[in-house]
Amino acid sequence: MTDHKTTAIDTPPATDPVALAQALIRCPSVTPAEGGALDLLQRVLEPLGFACHRLPFSQVGTPDVDNLYARLGAKGPNLCFAGHTDVVPPGNEAAWSVPPFAAEIRDGILYGRGAVDMKSEIACFIAALAEVVADRGAPLPGSVSLLITGDEEGPAINGTVKMLDWLKQNGETLDACLVGEPSNPVALGDEIKIGRRGSLNGELIVHGIQGHSAYPAKADNPVPKLARIIDRLSAAHLDDGTEQFQASHLAVTVISVPNTATNVIPGEARALFNIRYNDTWTKDRLMAWVRGIIDEALVGTDTQFDLTFSSTGDVFCTKAGPLVETISQAVEEVTGRTPKLTTGGGTSDARFIKDACPVVEFGLVNATIHQVDEHVAVADIVTLTQIYRRFIERYFALS
Repeated sequence: MTDHKTTAIDTPPATDPVALAQALIRCPSVTPAEGGALDLLQRVLEPLGFACHRLPFSQVGTPDVDNLYARLGAKGPNLCFAGHTDVVPPGNEAAWSVPPFAAEIRDGILYGRGAVDMKSEIACFIAALAEVVADRGAPLPGSVSLLITGDEEGPAINGTVKMLDWLKQNGETLDACLVGEPSNPVALGDEIKIGRRGSLNGELIVHGIQGHSAYPAKADNPVPKLARIIDRLSAAHLDDGTEQFQASHLAVTVISVPNTATNVIPGEARALFNIRYNDTWTKDRLMAWVRGIIDEALVGTDTQFDLTFSSTGDVFCTKAGPLVETISQAVEEVTGRTPKLTTGGGTSDARFIKDACPVVEFGLVNATIHQVDEHVAVADIVTLTQIYRRFIERYFALS
């Protein structure tokens, strides 16, 4: 990857979402680098009256991460917009039709890493709020805050989780949160995400006895045993889905043995798998289910194995209520579409925020996220700003 140096970025007007999106894209904030993006946001937000808090966090074995919490107003309710300025690497830059951090506009399309995921959404929300404040000419009947992390695309250890702890320790309460993740599959107004399936990772190591392949009786081959287990796990039916969620499923992602010789029976075999699960399950029940499948596959043997789990987020769903209704009405009023309330896709930082307040996700069309030539229509940036503005007005019941 090319080593991009942070350069001074001109500060655009807060009310211009396109120019602000371009300026943010020009900050090369590839995880975990800040890249100047949070500095830029602070320069934009402070003149609007936001109190800005830079929150750098560290943890042994993980990269240091800088984050930003900014709040306008001191009383409740506190409506929070959550997002991230970090982006994934651009990949092969020679494959891009424009430089990935140049933020060029061609034929009404803005190109750049982070154009969709999710610097443009941050720009749209700030522009929408700036317009509301300017037109109103008086303080809002509550507060608006931005919770902007720098490691959503990374390990997600020194970002939103620790920011939420900081908020709690400092008496900051969030009453509702809109996460600006790109949520629409085809067009603005298609979907609002009101939850996510849980994600559980598993690592299974089956132990055997290494030996010569010509003398199998003197060895204990773990490969067929692992294959038998994996076949049962992959074929097992978890559920048929629920009212709000897709069916749960298990995907095997890695199978490996520490052996390259065809005449050697390995001493162990390893597999990694991921389970995406709905509200039929809990993590504890899933872990017990996996152990049960393994025990059945190994019945009658004295095979030793190691099984470990790690979770990247539990299943959650935001119930129908003011937050869901408000964003749904705003989307419909601006786009004319009635958005579906969905829970599909991967994980986002909403999985952490849901423990602090009700949370929904709505942003741009996600067709090009993480791709070469990631891009967004300028017209969609304008429309999303209108949606966010209507959302803010409706949330605070502004006439």
